[in-house]
Amino acid sequence: MNKRVLTLSAIVVIAGLTRLIPHPPNMTPIAAMALFGGAYFRDRKMAFLLPIAAMVLGDLVLGYAVYGMTLMKLQPVVYLCMLLTVGIGRVIQNQRSVLKIASASLASSIVFYFVTNFAVWAFDSWYPKTWSGLIACYTAAIPFFRNSVVADMFFAAVLFGGFVILERFWVSLREHPQPLTV
Repeated sequence: MNKRVLTLSAIVVIAGLTRLIPHPPNMTPIAAMALFGGAYFRDRKMAFLLPIAAMVLGDLVLGYAVYGMTLMKLQPVVYLCMLLTVGIGRVIQNQRSVLKIASASLASSIVFYFVTNFAVWAFDSWYPKTWSGLIACYTAAIPFFRNSVVADMFFAAVLFGGFVILERFWVSLREHPQPLTV
């Protein structure tokens, strides 16, 4: 495995494991990690499998040691959102810019908000299965959405910006290694 792929893999795994550190609700680098993986891994399998593997590893610890497995029943929906976010990252793979990364990050936050909260409404008993119940579910989730957007933008900047800095200093990490010219 080359240094670039090894470094990208380490970044994704470390980002995934940060979920184990105490944090405010939805203030994790998970979506940013999936977006980053999709945008940087050329190998499609690696782009999709590594972020999911990092998430599953964290879920095993959280599910058994912290939350209990009953609270993990909607995780397949979260994994679906992660896969969609990796797909969004693949869309910007050849055109990474601050604007495209920020837009992709916001898009992934919106997808996560709508998909996961619909699943909460549809599969849990917290809200009545009516239009009003669905609206109540989405309304109750607005503070979590705010946290997700802030975290997704912040961690996307850290992951994408951090790797750009690493590429600047270590030629071997560049996709097409060539020395910087002045």
